[in-house]
Amino acid sequence: MNAVTPRPGLRPLADALADLLTATQALPGVDTVPTFDADGRVLAQALVSALDVPGHDNTSMDGYAVRVVDLVAAQGAPLPVSQRIPAGHFGEPLRPGSVARIFTGAPVPAGADAVVMQEEAEPAGEGWVTFKTVPQAGQWIRRQGEDVQKGAVVLPQGARLGPAELGLAASIGFANLLVAPRVRVALFSTGDELVMPGTVAPQDMKPGAIYNSNRFFLRALLQRFGCQVSDLGIVPDQREATVAALREAAQQHDLILTSGGVSVGEEDHIKPAVQALGHLDLWQIGMKPGKPFAHGRVGPAHFIGLPGNPVSSFVTFLLLVRPFLLKLQGVAVDPTNALPTPLRLPAHFDLPKGDKRREFLRARRNAQGGLDLFPNQSSGVLTSAVWADGLIDNPPGQAIARGDTVSFTPFADFLA
Repeated sequence: MNAVTPRPGLRPLADALADLLTATQALPGVDTVPTFDADGRVLAQALVSALDVPGHDNTSMDGYAVRVVDLVAAQGAPLPVSQRIPAGHFGEPLRPGSVARIFTGAPVPAGADAVVMQEEAEPAGEGWVTFKTVPQAGQWIRRQGEDVQKGAVVLPQGARLGPAELGLAASIGFANLLVAPRVRVALFSTGDELVMPGTVAPQDMKPGAIYNSNRFFLRALLQRFGCQVSDLGIVPDQREATVAALREAAQQHDLILTSGGVSVGEEDHIKPAVQALGHLDLWQIGMKPGKPFAHGRVGPAHFIGLPGNPVSSFVTFLLLVRPFLLKLQGVAVDPTNALPTPLRLPAHFDLPKGDKRREFLRARRNAQGGLDLFPNQSSGVLTSAVWADGLIDNPPGQAIARGDTVSFTPFADFLA
């Protein structure tokens, strides 16, 4: 089936994302943090290596440093062990006709051109050894600078630091790193129907009341991206209370993030409250779930309003707030390539009719290498986001038949 264009008035997701990123600049300033504590932070300055890694030719195996020509000449006869070289110690130049006992990471002695692993050698009396094979020149030798060369840019400015990056920074001697400041986020929810878990027992919930799940997963997502989160709780559905909460939040935060209240109903007070203090663009985005989305400014702070339905809030965070936060932290985010590159996998289900909007379907990979679809794709069914391990990006109006290849992005790629 051919894809159809979203109905008039709905903004394509790509356009909304481009506009959102265009309105965003990296936060000023830098923090200096110990490399031990920099997980999840973003580099504010490129890391340039002042040394080669490794700093010398070394062995990647426990065994014997040899001259290949000597093993060829010996034709399996024993050779003398002239020295022992542990890691962290330099040996003497290797004498012709002899071998050196050597241990992983130790510098290869001058004159040696290969290493034979100890499993391929047999002791032949005190101080002598025979070899089962003749190695190729260079075997089991890690060359100086093969990992990092002196003067190389090891990590660029704007790189997001994970465990591997921290290890790499340490390998070239960086005990501290210059990183972008944490994004300070004020988080609150709106809605008189919201109740915090623990304040009211399930059997005592009033009709229409619901537990506030959005507050929990949004806070966790923000922390995953290294944000400093101020949880301002639940704001009542009152214009004055909403204005007061926004005014207070704008003073000490870079971003105000809310869920709920961004539609146009009489009890949706976010729009007029933000407009009273700054400006607001209220977008109806051609995506499902997650059509209502708001962006603007409240004084010096950015404002983003997410829809109240939990799956809508979860998905719009991944697709829109995630790249926005990365750019605030100094990551070079290209609006045309801001989302993770999807996998192309076969659908093991039928979707007879696509939605008018671009749809993000909760699905998970199965043992056969295909995708199963969660049966209830409602924006209020948060179990779909727990059951699934990613999102299918389905174009507007696109039916899916079993066996069709679809675009799938694992949740892990959004959070990487």
